[in-house]
Amino acid sequence: MSSIPKPLIYDPPLDPLKIIHQDDDLLVLSKPDGLLSVPGKGAHLADCMESRARAQFPNALLVHRLDMDTSGLFIMAMNKKAQIHLGQQFERRKIDKTYIARVSGHPKQDHGFIDLPLRCDWPNRPMQMVCHDHGKPSQTHWRVIAREQDYRNDRAENQTPAETALIELKPITGRSHQLRVHLQALGFPILGDMLYAPYAVEKTSHRMELHALHITLYHPQSNDRLSFSDPCPF
Repeated sequence: MSSIPKPLIYDPPLDPLKIIHQDDDLLVLSKPDGLLSVPGKGAHLADCMESRARAQFPNALLVHRLDMDTSGLFIMAMNKKAQIHLGQQFERRKIDKTYIARVSGHPKQDHGFIDLPLRCDWPNRPMQMVCHDHGKPSQTHWRVIAREQDYRNDRAENQTPAETALIELKPITGRSHQLRVHLQALGFPILGDMLYAPYAVEKTSHRMELHALHITLYHPQSNDRLSFSDPCPF
């Protein structure tokens, strides 16, 4: 796989909690990049989406997670029954998710399907790796939104002109780091990805350019099909 994981320097953004939807059963938030979903090990990693949500909504319960450097839609439940209902939707793949990523390079095809099994890269955890012998089934649909030339990020360290593409991603499974590893395996690492992108690609952006853009789910009480969106910040 790629290199050994770098030491974590945790400096989460201090923006106020952004609420997209809230009712007696469901809480939909917008997670900023750079903020953990759940507390890490040690007091210095206590700040996270879960703790911030509970400070405002004491009954809020975790349903799923996003990687620290991924931004976008973050779903929580407002009671135990709703948590079980939503958790089963994730487990049974009843929830449709759409992500946006900016990657290095130009895919030749306009769309495709990645079917590469993944498992933990134990010597380098939390990194994941493609493993056809012991990996869990992992599938992702992808589509090119735009091919870009001379992409520059004003806050990036590397100001070399870059050939990039905006990719829409629709994961079928929900493995840890699935989109990051699948794109890296395809030859198109995500800009700003400190785990899987080469150094020059990592430093092309000040953040990992992966965002949870859209989600469709069943309301845990009414069972109505609901859709939520969170505009892409990059």
